[in-house]
Amino acid sequence: MVSPHHFAHWYPTAAYLYVLWLDAFALAWEYLRRHPDYRLDWLRRARRSDAGHRWGLRLLEDPALDARDAHPAWLPGHTGVVQLYHDADPPPDAAAFDFWNIPGHKHLLHDGKRLALIARSPGYCQRYALAPGLEDGMAIAYAHRGGAAAPACGHAPGAALANARPRPSQSALLELHTLQALDATLAGASLRDVAEGVFGVDAAAGWYSDGGLRSKVRRLVRRGDALMRGGYRRLAQLAPLEKGRFEGHAKRP
Repeated sequence: MVSPHHFAHWYPTAAYLYVLWLDAFALAWEYLRRHPDYRLDWLRRARRSDAGHRWGLRLLEDPALDARDAHPAWLPGHTGVVQLYHDADPPPDAAAFDFWNIPGHKHLLHDGKRLALIARSPGYCQRYALAPGLEDGMAIAYAHRGGAAAPACGHAPGAALANARPRPSQSALLELHTLQALDATLAGASLRDVAEGVFGVDAAAGWYSDGGLRSKVRRLVRRGDALMRGGYRRLAQLAPLEKGRFEGHAKRP
């Protein structure tokens, strides 16, 4: 008899392959959008302009959208966003803003305060904040928060995309397994079911005799739960969650 879990949304690992190419901000969204309280906020408070602030967002984003389609507007302060300004006094070799020449799949969005550009390629994602009045062909100046290195002079935005590595890292595989285990647990699957979905039927066959496998699955489940309930803020380079009522919903139903 085929287990009903074989038909569950979390069971096929292939459904999570896109996770292998997400950057830290996109991973933060993947964990946040699974939070039951965030989903309630989306249903009840989506129209409130400040409803996303406690989650680290300018505006609430639809949790039904995964990182391939969602464009969460994280609150400012992180170093991962390159800020682009019109250079009013450019040097002779100044780079020009060339939107269509930026490699990758591009998304333009307004986060309620500014225009943002996200350029994604396999294994790489670059985010830009565009200054008001910036137009295609204008000479640009770069700015990074926290003293992070800016692109070299004369290099157009997105040039680093050419150096993207197509092979997923071990840390990327860990995020894939963590999200799959988290989804399984939220759906009510047992730890053994999680092991079968994440590591395969053959690996799970020795569940009761393989203490190492049981420990590995428990760590994945704990890690996913912790990232969903505030740990995602580290990925999004946000301040840690303060102790209090917001964190008090840590017990899963």
